[in-house]
Amino acid sequence: MITFRSRLIQLHQCQGTDWKLLQSFLIFDPTLQSIYDMSAAQLTRFGLSSGQAILLYEDLHIRKPWRISHVKAGDIRAITRFDEAYPERLSHIYDAPWVIYCLGNTKLLSEIKSLSVVGSRNHSPNAEAMMNHILTPIVSSGWTLVSGLALGIDTFAHQLALDHRTGTIAVLGGGFKHIYPKENQLLASIIAQNGLLLSEYPPNRRPEKHQFPERNRIISGLSAGTLIVEARKRSGSLITADQAMEQGRDVFCLPGRMTDLHAEGTNRLIQQGAKLVMEANDILNELSNIHENQTSTI
Repeated sequence: MITFRSRLIQLHQCQGTDWKLLQSFLIFDPTLQSIYDMSAAQLTRFGLSSGQAILLYEDLHIRKPWRISHVKAGDIRAITRFDEAYPERLSHIYDAPWVIYCLGNTKLLSEIKSLSVVGSRNHSPNAEAMMNHILTPIVSSGWTLVSGLALGIDTFAHQLALDHRTGTIAVLGGGFKHIYPKENQLLASIIAQNGLLLSEYPPNRRPEKHQFPERNRIISGLSAGTLIVEARKRSGSLITADQAMEQGRDVFCLPGRMTDLHAEGTNRLIQQGAKLVMEANDILNELSNIHENQTSTI
């Protein structure tokens, strides 16, 4: 018997589906059954072009894309927004992914003590030293670090967590079969063994430019707060900061010199209300109340 969960996962893997289309399907029919009974022409009612509707129809009835709803494909696990294993903190954001794919320790999804760390790919010479100063006491206290597997600051954050044998979650901008950037393929495999790789994109999905800003909402959505280490004036890290603020999460920033291009974005965020960080306790003291309140309800 094909369940609602199976239908959702299969639809999620079809060509042309995105968050808004799945939302439209669920509003139209919360069971998703009637979507399978529609012709390609009828599927155009959801805003699909005729070509897109044909591809979706063929995926549902002819090609039947790779399915992992009933059996494990390697160690990859699909978790829907309606599953008990879905991370509660992520479920509270407006556009929480309908399906996430996980490779590694899924227990980290329920970790209350989690901090997102993002920053510039082209960082300053002092970035690693600053991160060691701020983050070592945090990971030594058992906090999980969440980041995006990008070069630079993201890589430092994941490696710092691994070095201290604490949890780390890498949120990808594509599927597991297309790790990006290629320079971090080894790091990704280490995280899969000692932490968690997570993506809202099916494993066969190639990374595309628009998917990286989309995944940023997951990075911030998984955590109690987000630390921006360095960010230029036009940085993807600022998108993560904006997402965190919209989600009602704390945003922390390392300050920098006015003349330092690496600090232009973070200094501006501090001016707009982000919390200035000089030491680990500036983060831990702010987030300790969240941790205490959440653990008291468990």
